[in-house]
Amino acid sequence: MTTDNVILAIDEGTSGTRAATVSADGHVSCLEYVPLQVQTPRPGVVEQDADVILEKTVEVCRGAIARSQREGQRIVALAIATQRATAVLWDTRSGRALVPAMVWQDTRYVDELDRLAPQWDQSLLAHVGRPVGVRSLYLWAAHHLLETPQVADAWRERRLAFGTVDSWLLWHFSQRRACVTTPTNATSAGAYVLAGHRYYLDWLATLGFPAELLPGLRQDADDFGRTRKDVLGIDVPILASAGDQHAGAVGLGCLDRGQAMCVHGTGSFVDLIIGPEPPVNSGRFEGSLTMTARRQGGVSHFAVETFVATTGSALNWVCEKLKWFKDAREISALAATVDSSRGVTFVPALTGLRVPRMEAAARASLTGVSMATTQAEVAYAILEGIAHSVASCIEADEEVSGVRVRELVVGGGLSGSDALLQIQADLIGIPIRRMQEADRASLRGAAFLAGSSGLLWDSLQEARTTTVTDAVFEPLLDEAERARRRGLWHSRVASELEHAGQFKQEKEEVLEK
Repeated sequence: MTTDNVILAIDEGTSGTRAATVSADGHVSCLEYVPLQVQTPRPGVVEQDADVILEKTVEVCRGAIARSQREGQRIVALAIATQRATAVLWDTRSGRALVPAMVWQDTRYVDELDRLAPQWDQSLLAHVGRPVGVRSLYLWAAHHLLETPQVADAWRERRLAFGTVDSWLLWHFSQRRACVTTPTNATSAGAYVLAGHRYYLDWLATLGFPAELLPGLRQDADDFGRTRKDVLGIDVPILASAGDQHAGAVGLGCLDRGQAMCVHGTGSFVDLIIGPEPPVNSGRFEGSLTMTARRQGGVSHFAVETFVATTGSALNWVCEKLKWFKDAREISALAATVDSSRGVTFVPALTGLRVPRMEAAARASLTGVSMATTQAEVAYAILEGIAHSVASCIEADEEVSGVRVRELVVGGGLSGSDALLQIQADLIGIPIRRMQEADRASLRGAAFLAGSSGLLWDSLQEARTTTVTDAVFEPLLDEAERARRRGLWHSRVASELEHAGQFKQEKEEVLEK
């Protein structure tokens, strides 16, 4: 039996965790997946059990390893991609999380952060590429240090660790047991100085977060030590750790200035690659953020990113909570049977809006429904709402970066919907390219980062030659119809923003009384 060298890749996301092997031809195999639960105990609070994340990630790794061994593969390295800006506080003595992890969709401290915004927004935009925003991992941790006895005790006894999910997994998986993070994760956390590869300590001090608790900074492609055989069952080097969105961009071959990527997962993220230079209009839109797209060899490449927090999760909500459809496949199949929503509009703002402006108080809406509305038209409207949101993200990213999108490549689970991608092409007005195994882009991209220094490939450019186009969706709408549909969308979003503003004003008036 021939033995093929492969890289074991992990993609730990919000909705599930998976592991697979990636070979030199870019093929992803031996895939294992386990779903994860998200808890929303009250409005604005979004949490996960970090211990379950770890347990399930180990489970899928061991499953993938077992399948790999049966197929005669030889695992030569581990690569990790993770959900970003989800924070964990854990006890280094027991290795257990002390409190539920705060998920990146969380907005519980939005009012407190709003009060800091006037003083800090401009400074943060200049240093870390983003304003104060609607959530802060560091503020969350600072509150626990003050209010949660088990966290305060662990800190006092010097057995407390803090980090994002990459830090959590690396601490458990590496023999070094070091608490570290990487730029593609740290950028999303909101205190990473883009040009300096360091933390913005003045901002952290304002939030009450102790600098001593910060994870060490590494590169996305780096030496993270060797795996613990007692945990994963293998002893190989860990050579990459990146945020899932950015790993996805690499895995789809989006490396160059002007390439854009949209990954449809729990949320839909749009990243426009702009290269080593920062954007020309940073801060033009509060929801368009400057990101580290990747860092290796001491060089950072940047992207402008805008996202819609609840798209895939909106489909889950419609199917699981409202019971309107059996699953997302049924939504896509029904939507493909009609050519429009006939005026029905769905705004997928279950945790607020980010484009055209940040508004945490905004809510999802389904409007334009009449007695004549069919289930297929509602299905179309749901997919169209996602596509409209992506179109708005692209427009914002172009304006902030000063770079025109010359290619849009899609990935993530929802990219398997032909109906969604056709609607997306129609509303944006440019071709949409779906790659083969697009739903596995984060796995492949993490492996590309780990193996592109001679292990499996000589460079990222060589690694991306293994990607293959699956389909291209050309826009079919004429400009007038596209403008009409976009105009209706903008009016619906403006209405929701107005409603949210009135709600906030009424809330403030009640508090004043």
